[in-house]
Amino acid sequence: MPLPAVALITFGCAKNLVDSEVMLGYLGAGGYRFVGDPGQADIIVLNTCGFIQPSRDEADQAIHDALAQKAKRGARDIVAGCYAERNQPALAARYPAVDAWVGVKDYDRIREVVAGEDYQKGRKTFLYGHESPRVLSTPRGWAYLKVSEGCSHSCAFCAIPLIKGRYRSRPAASIVEEARRLAGAGVREVVLISQDTTYYGRDKGRTNALARLLRDLAQIDDLRWIRFLYGYPEEITDDLLDAMADPKVCRYLDIPFQHADPAIVKRMGRSVPGPRALKLLDRIRDRLPGAALRTSVIVGFPGEGRREFEALAAFVREARFDHLGVFTYSREEGTAAFAFGESVSAAAKERRRNRILEIQAALSAKRLSELIGRTLDVLIEGPYEKSGRLLVGRTRFQAPEVDGVVLVERPGSFDPRLEPIRLVEITATDVYDLEGRFIA
Repeated sequence: MPLPAVALITFGCAKNLVDSEVMLGYLGAGGYRFVGDPGQADIIVLNTCGFIQPSRDEADQAIHDALAQKAKRGARDIVAGCYAERNQPALAARYPAVDAWVGVKDYDRIREVVAGEDYQKGRKTFLYGHESPRVLSTPRGWAYLKVSEGCSHSCAFCAIPLIKGRYRSRPAASIVEEARRLAGAGVREVVLISQDTTYYGRDKGRTNALARLLRDLAQIDDLRWIRFLYGYPEEITDDLLDAMADPKVCRYLDIPFQHADPAIVKRMGRSVPGPRALKLLDRIRDRLPGAALRTSVIVGFPGEGRREFEALAAFVREARFDHLGVFTYSREEGTAAFAFGESVSAAAKERRRNRILEIQAALSAKRLSELIGRTLDVLIEGPYEKSGRLLVGRTRFQAPEVDGVVLVERPGSFDPRLEPIRLVEITATDVYDLEGRFIA
């Protein structure tokens, strides 16, 4: 008799996605089969995010939907992830019909949880390795590769250390071996991720460990692109920039500055205000010509008045980021900033967010318009869901799931089994995306 069918639904960041892929690996090794439609599942696993209130609202809605399936079909419901880790006692009281709760320490015990068996709960956040089973869910040609777990920074607004604990690096040999196996399976781009990838190795007393890891990964023949996401500005060393000069390493840096006004930056528990950030960006562009730069900023942090916000807006204009994300401040219990209260209304936060996005849209449109007529390497991910005549892909300066894309005219003889990185001539652009056609 076949084992029950499992639907695993992921919410939140790329790091959550890797955790889900590992859970799928353990379940698959145990003989469970997977379905994409929760309505067809015997067991529904929700891998939730609990980082900020909108994430928790999304998770609450998903739990309500899963419990509706339980009432209709008798499906078992399991809630996993950061929300379960951070709020389990309150959630268990609110949702007594949920069958099991799995925090971030027990992903490797998911088979026992699904089977309803007893197991010994972990004491540390689970950190997978190259020997852990994993089922990739990203498009063919690329994969995420998590290099660590947790965070040892003390940003005033962030609850991640409360959920995941302090930073713990994976062994470099395990990361390289996993990358080698991924490349052997057809992956051409690995995207290194963690809470702060530039901190890699520092928890073990190693300096420039990320630079050494990039150089080791570049030795893997079948890898074509190596990208890393999330770097703290004070950890962008000359040695790291030298390692990024390797042709296989994408000249792409995601540096979440969060704000520019010195007083707000200090209150956030960060250390690089706008003037120093601009000098860092100049240094990066000088050492890595053509580098693509991304940041994220928070509007509406307590104490952000009109003057502080205008400093942020001026910084965004002057910095000329290729990509930018804007978040409205979420007051999180347990963080240092919780004691600051709220000084900016929800409506003002949204107006400020829209203002920053307008500034960035103009910068992005101008930057992309300069690429018309250029020929670029593009990693083709697959059919474009909104049009059967187009394929969707990314350039070296576009990270997956957070940046714009390249839409490519689909030739009649296109074979998705061919190497995914192809030459594309850019023929048109809009605010964030590019359009193009294959060239021989």
